[in-house]
Amino acid sequence: APINDVFPVPPISSDRPVHTWARRLLLPAFGPAAIEKMTPITRALAEELTARHFSNGTGDVAVDFARHIPVRIIAQMLGIPLEDEEMFTGWVVRTLQEGFQNLDGAMDVLGEMTMYFSAQVAERREMASEDRPDDVITMLIEAETDEPMTDEHLLGTCFLLLIAGIDTTWSAIGSSLWHLATHPDDRRRLVAEPELLPTAMEEFLRAYAPVTMARLVRDDTEFAGCPMQRNDFVLLPFPAANRDPEVFERADEVIIDREVNRHAAFGLGIHRCAGSHLARMELRVALEVWLEHFPDFELSDPDGVRWSGGQVRGPRTLPMRIPTAS
Repeated sequence: APINDVFPVPPISSDRPVHTWARRLLLPAFGPAAIEKMTPITRALAEELTARHFSNGTGDVAVDFARHIPVRIIAQMLGIPLEDEEMFTGWVVRTLQEGFQNLDGAMDVLGEMTMYFSAQVAERREMASEDRPDDVITMLIEAETDEPMTDEHLLGTCFLLLIAGIDTTWSAIGSSLWHLATHPDDRRRLVAEPELLPTAMEEFLRAYAPVTMARLVRDDTEFAGCPMQRNDFVLLPFPAANRDPEVFERADEVIIDREVNRHAAFGLGIHRCAGSHLARMELRVALEVWLEHFPDFELSDPDGVRWSGGQVRGPRTLPMRIPTAS
């Protein structure tokens, strides 16, 4: 059975009207003020990772850099212990990266996450409201909503924020660094013109869009000769939309100063990614810090690069050599 039949993850799994208030509830936690607060924390984390893992001039950028940033930032925002990082990352891998091949494994994750987050929620509910930590789980517990929020809704939203926030940004950071390692002209230009980074970053999101979303067919229909029945799952590949030659000039080329770039990496319409500001900040800060420390880098083993399949695509091993590291 698909996960959403068992456990909804609102708002991404919700239709209106539930979607409207379930999403509105989250927006302050991922709005500009919240992101501003997380920016120096993200920078300090990226600085620490570069110093700890790459000072000898080699390392795996996917494993020792890109992977840690989103999991630690979303854990801090949710208010869950950073020392559980390996467990969170394991959940992500078992659902998004291995879930298609191993549905039982993905269902086990739901059980583990339910126990984990139920304990976090129970702990906060037992506290006096002034003693609760100022974090997203507390915000969800105390929220005034259009209709009563069930525990399933609350836990499902926690699952979504943890799972959706990790693999996607891990992939975007990794893909961007893979591109710069394999396109030295683009790398040199970004080092020389750091003000170009926001534009280049959008192009990396377009060209290496990490996410493909699934949706359920609402009514029996036929599209481009393909019959689809009600409740069939369809995959909507954002990466393909982002390389549509009718929308983008030279759609298959990565042009780091591309000015007109209405890409769909974060989705479109009412389900557009609620965490896009957070993801952009993490990607920008990760690339800024990396390029400041290591303006010169290349793949140490091109054959050793491994990309994940499934609904989220990005490099999972990215062995790098940094000639100038000291």
